[in-house]
Amino acid sequence: MPLHIAYGDPSVLRARCEMATVRTARLEESTYEPGAIIPAGQWHPMTEADVKAVTAPRRPLDSTLVEIVRPPHREGLPLEDLTGPLGDPDTVHLGQALAKPGMTTTTDNYEDGRLIGLHLDNWDKLPYAAKHTGRRRICLNLGPGTRYIILGTIDAQTVCRTVHPDDHTHRYPHTQDYRDYVASGRPIRIIRIRLAPGEGYVAPTEYLLHDGSTEAQDQPSAAAFWLGHWPRGILPTLI
Repeated sequence: MPLHIAYGDPSVLRARCEMATVRTARLEESTYEPGAIIPAGQWHPMTEADVKAVTAPRRPLDSTLVEIVRPPHREGLPLEDLTGPLGDPDTVHLGQALAKPGMTTTTDNYEDGRLIGLHLDNWDKLPYAAKHTGRRRICLNLGPGTRYIILGTIDAQTVCRTVHPDDHTHRYPHTQDYRDYVASGRPIRIIRIRLAPGEGYVAPTEYLLHDGSTEAQDQPSAAAFWLGHWPRGILPTLI
């Protein structure tokens, strides 16, 4: 199931989003891991066709849906408690991450510090047949700067099926599947969605290629993250 975004007003969606494609990081781009997937070239406004492509079906599967939201955080309250009223008693607070300004992608490999590029999360370690049922991630931009979430428009099951046509049902979709997909010359379109301080998203980061970005921003951005099973509409939408 491809990227689907919940929205009410297509003009508001288009004002917040841009589209691009991806490429494999070059050897001389030593800040990245070998094979890392990164945005390629210029970002462009969404077209009507782009909006149609990300429009969720009438009855979307909540676990694969992307929502742009305003998490209910008030200054001075513990971040750990933010998701308490949202109904999943097993929610996990993943902590915070600080991104410097001007970063095309933000996630690094803690072992060597190199950026991993666009990737899949794997907290739930789900096999191919269940990959679409994983927990979604809530992100809250704590500021002080604006940041982006970058999302791939093609899902992990489709990529795994394409890269491993003979035995995909026995596999666990992984970032490497996407890297092999791109290295073989297949295109992936990506969307970046702007998030001001106090804004955030709910997204299936176990199911869609993604990463944060502070490209062209002049302030750092800290973000807080949670994992859980939440129904559509549990947080106020911004679009």
